[in-house]
Amino acid sequence: MRDEEIKKIAQEVAKILKEERKFKMPGDSVNIGTAGKVFRNPLVNSQQNQKQKNDICEENTCGPNCKSCSPQGKFSASEVKQMGADRISFCNPGSDCSQFASMIDHTLLKANATQEEIGKLCQEARQYNFASVCVNPAYVSLASRLLKGSNVKVCTVIGFPLGSTTPTVKAIEARDAIAAGADEIDMVINIGALKSGNDQLVLEDIKAVREATRGKILKVIIETAYLTRDEKIRACKMSKEAGADFVKTSTGFGPHGATVEDVKLMREVVGPDMGVKASGGIRDSKTASEMVKAGATRLGTSASVAIVTGKDAGGGKY
Repeated sequence: MRDEEIKKIAQEVAKILKEERKFKMPGDSVNIGTAGKVFRNPLVNSQQNQKQKNDICEENTCGPNCKSCSPQGKFSASEVKQMGADRISFCNPGSDCSQFASMIDHTLLKANATQEEIGKLCQEARQYNFASVCVNPAYVSLASRLLKGSNVKVCTVIGFPLGSTTPTVKAIEARDAIAAGADEIDMVINIGALKSGNDQLVLEDIKAVREATRGKILKVIIETAYLTRDEKIRACKMSKEAGADFVKTSTGFGPHGATVEDVKLMREVVGPDMGVKASGGIRDSKTASEMVKAGATRLGTSASVAIVTGKDAGGGKY
């Protein structure tokens, strides 16, 4: 079916909806998105939507005068993209939300994480409207159930934290995670192969996971703490060649996490159209701000709540 036919059908659907007023509410209108999807407006501030928001958090105040949301309406989608943002949303903040919330992957990857801790992680992600929760594969199904109906994505890690499994194993692990409900995949490259100069194996490794994750966000962890400048550049170039969506600094299990210098280098190598995720050692809003200024479009941290509330979470790798 051609684009013109799809658009024509969508216009007819919109016309019917307007005439029959099936979705009509005070102040609502029906619009057609660029892909032919029919939307009801306003997306925020309607009585029904406001009631749903208030049921979630009594402090929510999102509306046309929202200081966090209204500036977005001044820019087109292409302008927002040119600014370097890979994701934008109408946040529905409580009093403690910050500019960083929608950029954060709220993370809990420690080996002894309990179900109760995962539950708390998901609750916090809903409250602060984080981009995602990042959990180990065994907790993907649980997190997916707990976050159902929210805007928070479920992210998991593959080949974690060493990256030394084979491309086949990583691809199978990725498919299994997606079947369990994962929306985003953070894979660790074969670090040893990179340092051995076996770039072909590294590229095949990333491509195998990319093929297994079509339609989902793929982030490639290059573990900068182990790499020379040349190795970081090669890893970023191969990630881009393989079609990954992001390059990511660290697992949080290496000698150190993200640095401003590494984020700047990664942004320089991948250019403006690919995401850069800074992770490891980001424990306060000052560090988060430095990473964003250096070119990061996503932050991975377990200190997410401290960051959005302007506190210092103290020591910690992730």
